[in-house]
Amino acid sequence: MTEQFLIGTYTKKTSKGIYKVTLDTDQGKITDVELAIPSQKPAYLQVGTDGRIYAIKQVDDKGGVASYSLSNDNSKMLSDVLAAGAPPAYVGLDEERHLLYSANYHTAKVDVFKINPDGKLTLTDSVLHEGATGPKPEQEAPHVHYADLTPDKRLVVCDLGMDLVVVYDVSNDGKLTAVSRYKCEDGFGTRHIAFHPNGKYAYLLGELSSKLEVLKYNDKDATFKHLQTIKTIPSSWTTHNGAAAIRISNDGKYVYTSNRGENTIAVFKIQPDFTVKHIQSISTEGDFPRDFNLSKDEDYLLASNQNSNNLTLYKRNPETGKLTLLQKDIACPEPVCVMKWK
Repeated sequence: MTEQFLIGTYTKKTSKGIYKVTLDTDQGKITDVELAIPSQKPAYLQVGTDGRIYAIKQVDDKGGVASYSLSNDNSKMLSDVLAAGAPPAYVGLDEERHLLYSANYHTAKVDVFKINPDGKLTLTDSVLHEGATGPKPEQEAPHVHYADLTPDKRLVVCDLGMDLVVVYDVSNDGKLTAVSRYKCEDGFGTRHIAFHPNGKYAYLLGELSSKLEVLKYNDKDATFKHLQTIKTIPSSWTTHNGAAAIRISNDGKYVYTSNRGENTIAVFKIQPDFTVKHIQSISTEGDFPRDFNLSKDEDYLLASNQNSNNLTLYKRNPETGKLTLLQKDIACPEPVCVMKWK
């Protein structure tokens, strides 16, 4: 059997766009890496249930989002919406309301786009983050880094510059209304958040602090209650590290995070009270692991090393949650996002 991932990339050096990666699950190895969608700086993407691809896009001095159809070796751009300035850092997909969200680190804006039946994107709302920021040099301004759905279909936004999580109600026509704000410790550097499958707990990753917060989520008023803070790197690690991606296994038993600097995947076991215990850190066999993802059956994990231009494949033990290295030095240019495709 085979399954495929799509790899979003930077295109500062040799990358040409979004790459397609084939995993042979019988052999336990990556067999092919090939260009799927030519594009400039598609650093993050989402895959719709209909197979459409939604990705960040840059053209010269303009940045924004784009939609594509992709069938085997044929790709077609359906729509793009670009504006002057840097492109977003993240895109989130809301198929029920036919909406796409973008989080722009540089402009501190959350944009909402209506997805029309033909794939055309239309801007419906834009919210600017303003206010007090954290103490770290990287927090000189608000920096929106993530915008995606909560289990109860609100929009949750992480602001790295403000050490903040903001939850918005979303109307069917794509308008945002802020309903709650959760403030992390100063310098946390709020980057990404992942919700437990039960919808009642969330795991919040701090890039600048290399910390993971465990939160209880109240869907009545969209508020968070702090339960635990734990480091994603050893206390003995003193050189630079930036926590990047976070994923939770479908069975709700394990949390995985990536560390850029220590260059590891950290594995945490979820305890009966939904706090976590660190059980493993394993090398990504490369430099700057910005993202990773689990295979469909979650027996494999594929990590992307941005600076060393390689992917790394692990076998995952579903009982223990731990990873075992299978394959390294899989050549892929400037890989920064890993998404399941088909």
